[in-house]
Amino acid sequence: SFYRIFSDNSICPKGVITDWRRFKLDSVDQTVPQKKKELLRQMSTPRDDDKDRANRKMSVQEYEMLQEEDEHSLKKYRKQCMQEMHERLSFGPQFESVHELESGEAFLEVIEEEHQRTQVVVHIYQQGIKECEQMNSCLDCLAVEYPSVKFCRIDAVATGAAERFSPDVLPALLVYKAGELLGNFVAVTNHFPEEFFATDVEAFLNEYGLLPEKEFKTCMESQEAEQVE
Repeated sequence: SFYRIFSDNSICPKGVITDWRRFKLDSVDQTVPQKKKELLRQMSTPRDDDKDRANRKMSVQEYEMLQEEDEHSLKKYRKQCMQEMHERLSFGPQFESVHELESGEAFLEVIEEEHQRTQVVVHIYQQGIKECEQMNSCLDCLAVEYPSVKFCRIDAVATGAAERFSPDVLPALLVYKAGELLGNFVAVTNHFPEEFFATDVEAFLNEYGLLPEKEFKTCMESQEAEQVE
């Protein structure tokens, strides 16, 4: 219920009720009776000698009054709280897909100019190599699982240094952050079974501490189901 959500300290941080009262006061409609406005004001601005009770649980009077309000204000308040929480927890841009790099210049640009907090994973591949195609599929999945990581791929020929990336060293994964090379894995699929999945790539990168905490599970859970079948 509304009362339980906003009075249970195990669910809400200390002070959230007072924040809710102030939010209600700021957003109160002009048609609300003066008596109700005054009650909201009293709830949101406790007296100096009553500060120790600023975070008290809702009184019956408050609860009955708020029960009369529609759900719109509550939903608006919850949305605002979630947005503020997301901003506090977000450490950089979100991507959610693999970016194709068309040239060596684009490769250098993504390494040198990306957000300082952003981890960049670059897959160097070659058309027609089965393991590279599998890796592309895995990274498509991981890009959804880890939207704060920028996953990229570039054809070895497009790098301008194709002689350094012969088929026997592909697929290769390079990991950067703030322009610094954190991981350089050539012929990376030698570490995986013949048929490998996003979970295998994820476990390998996690072994080296190169992935943040996962935010979503849907894509890899799907791959695991396919593996079982």
